Amino acid sequence: MLSRTNVLTYLEDSTRRDPNATAVVDESGTYTYARLLEDTQRIGTALASRGASGSSVIIMLRKSELALACMLGTLQAGAFYVPVDTDAPAHRLQHMAATLGDALVVAGEKNVDAVHQALPEREVLVAEELLRHPVDAEALEAARSHVLSCDPAYVMFTSGSTGTPKGVAVSHGAIASFVDEFVRTFGFTSEDRFANQAPFDFDISVKDVYGSLAVGATLVLVPRELFMQPQALVDYLEKNQVTVMVWAVAALCIASAYHVLSPGRLQSVRQVLFSGEVIPRKHLDAWLKCLPNTRFVNLYGPTEITCNCLYHVVDRTAAYPQGLPLGRSFGHCEVLLLDEADHLVTEPGKLGELVVRGPSVALCYVGNPEATARSFVQNPLNSMYHDRVYRTGDLADLLDSGDLVFRGRRDNQIKYMGHRIELEEVDKAFEDLPGVQRCRCAFDTRRQRLRVFFEGTADEAALPRLVADTLPASMRPSSITRVDSMPLNKNGKVDRAELLRTHFPTKSKEGR
Repeated sequence: MLSRTNVLTYLEDSTRRDPNATAVVDESGTYTYARLLEDTQRIGTALASRGASGSSVIIMLRKSELALACMLGTLQAGAFYVPVDTDAPAHRLQHMAATLGDALVVAGEKNVDAVHQALPEREVLVAEELLRHPVDAEALEAARSHVLSCDPAYVMFTSGSTGTPKGVAVSHGAIASFVDEFVRTFGFTSEDRFANQAPFDFDISVKDVYGSLAVGATLVLVPRELFMQPQALVDYLEKNQVTVMVWAVAALCIASAYHVLSPGRLQSVRQVLFSGEVIPRKHLDAWLKCLPNTRFVNLYGPTEITCNCLYHVVDRTAAYPQGLPLGRSFGHCEVLLLDEADHLVTEPGKLGELVVRGPSVALCYVGNPEATARSFVQNPLNSMYHDRVYRTGDLADLLDSGDLVFRGRRDNQIKYMGHRIELEEVDKAFEDLPGVQRCRCAFDTRRQRLRVFFEGTADEAALPRLVADTLPASMRPSSITRVDSMPLNKNGKVDRAELLRTHFPTKSKEGR
């Protein structure tokens, strides 16, 4: 009998409970659990016949039921899937393919030619053709018989914003350890309808996909185009009666920035869970006002620990003067706060790095043993036995309540005018000012200048005087620029480097 930690059992168990329940809604229609399972078996049989078992399958499809069926079909074939954005640059796809070695490649009919151009030496399988393959139950059983909970289920590549993208390999067991705890903590049921915001190559989608499959809920795939049409986005969520939103902060800010939220809208939504970066207080307040009876939860966790390790349920009566907490750990893992000497931080207010241990820690960075060795290390607090932990590079401190609060990243800690500065601290100081909806600070290393970019109606000329009350001279920016919207990187976070490239290009002659 297959272990529960093979994540396909989520789909199979929910199908047995109610095969006619709606599993997925996409732009083409609705799909029952029975239909989704059969589609995965067809695709799985086709991939198994191609020798996929034990290998990887790159999937380049627009977000849809077919894309999901290809992902789960890959698991049916005893392989692991690698979702890739259909708009990914050729050099990024080539890097992934080279890293993965002999991976099979699956694409939709509409983008097969583009994939062929990027990977001329590879055969590209057409998803729609795989779907027509008859199911071979014996072949599927044989393909899955060698899969263990410690084997990878997927690889997701990081954004690569600071260097070469790294492929994070996550096992069946890691997914199951998180999803079981996630579902239990937030009480999801078969009556829920998850509004999937994130693309399938972004790990926020893992919570939507496996969270809904685990309880037999409905996964509503929100079309990408709607995130450029805030009013239509809200209308779509209402039309589909969504109850759960597990979204990136940047996506939530789209609706709140364009003032399409108002009391009485989105009344079916009972839980909003957000992550990815610190949510500006003004945007959070707009959502709280729109949904007075909805539970809001701040989630934290990098891809390398399988989605999330910390959570905090927002207290509507709290002012949070020290920032919205990351909260406390889920039950399946432990989060350590270590100082620069790798000693456990127990004193409130003292800065440390977040380090995570538990069964949800990823396997490795595929094909990159050096990066793996730097980040996935022996627990420095344990010399008795093998105890692998992941060093996040994220900084936090403790509140008196025992909750952790995010204080920036090690790689966002800069040296400016002789002082160490956290860019997030500058962000927050500006976001506290009237008329500033969102702020991101970036360090222009070539010119050694601190640059601030903001969304909102504030007077740029007045902001230096206003922020002087909260920021010391060493943290005040050289320039303040209003932007219509913040550029996002592949993982849905604000791209600070792109802000600099757009507004202060390298070839410009400053001061002339």
